[in-house]
Amino acid sequence: MRIIAVLMMFLTLLFSQSVKQPASKFTSSGSVVDIVYKDGKVYSATNASCVDIFDYQNKKLIKKIEVEKIIDFMGDTIDSKVYSVDVMDDNILILSQDKQGFSRVHIHKDNKNELIFDHSKGLGVLKAKFLDKNTILLGLLSNELISFDIKKRTSNWAIQVSGAKFSDFALNESKNEVVIADESGNLKIHNTKDGKLIKLLSGENLDNVFQVDYKNGIIATAGQDRKVVIYAPKFGSAHHVKSNFLIYSVGLSSSGKIVGYACDENNNVAIVDTISKSEIGRFSGNNMTLSKIVFVNENEFLVGSDDRIINQYSVK
Repeated sequence: MRIIAVLMMFLTLLFSQSVKQPASKFTSSGSVVDIVYKDGKVYSATNASCVDIFDYQNKKLIKKIEVEKIIDFMGDTIDSKVYSVDVMDDNILILSQDKQGFSRVHIHKDNKNELIFDHSKGLGVLKAKFLDKNTILLGLLSNELISFDIKKRTSNWAIQVSGAKFSDFALNESKNEVVIADESGNLKIHNTKDGKLIKLLSGENLDNVFQVDYKNGIIATAGQDRKVVIYAPKFGSAHHVKSNFLIYSVGLSSSGKIVGYACDENNNVAIVDTISKSEIGRFSGNNMTLSKIVFVNENEFLVGSDDRIINQYSVK
């Protein structure tokens, strides 16, 4: 029995040494829903009616952008969940929860929030990102995709991606392609100029894909079927990494050479080489279900969760 106890202590110590802790952290105003890193700043969309902006180097809060609280179905005033945030030049795109189950979009500029549309538009938008300074791409719960003109307040085009429930979308660097993930497990790549389907990626994830990322021609998925699928559409190749738990979040480095994903029930993150599938490292310190993994560069990444804390890690 003593030998077994010593062995267990040794294995526990070995595991704790191999799993890396956060190098630093940011503290948001509420649970973290979305994260964007740009030009030395971290933008944190929260469920507390605000977007927090941090200086990446000193971790200090630079600015807090607030949106109005909403009235729920019971008539109570509650916080609005900010579903997504994006940045282009000096414009900050904020998608948030509005009343009656619909969504609203603001553009923050010159310390002011400009309302682009609200619940009266009747849109249940779950994700919004800039295509250019005057155009945003909207992903709806119904799995409709809309290219929306900010100035004219009208749609350039709208398509029904599929009959499955929308999960996520990711744009490539030039923003001329978008990959959409839904509960079917299949991915669809569409042209953002006209919405036309470019390619269908199927047969890998067999259930809901929670998240998707698209970097340097590489696509990675976070699957309910416990698989991270790595696609290289240009070469028609695909392979996967299997996990023992539901994979809620995934993120690629800008080169597409490494991927991070939620790898177990303890909210740890595994970093894996996308070509060899070899595990580079494992990272802990997240107390809640992961919501976002964002690479700052090839060696540093951020992890947000259903918690106020955004952890920063170093791969090496």
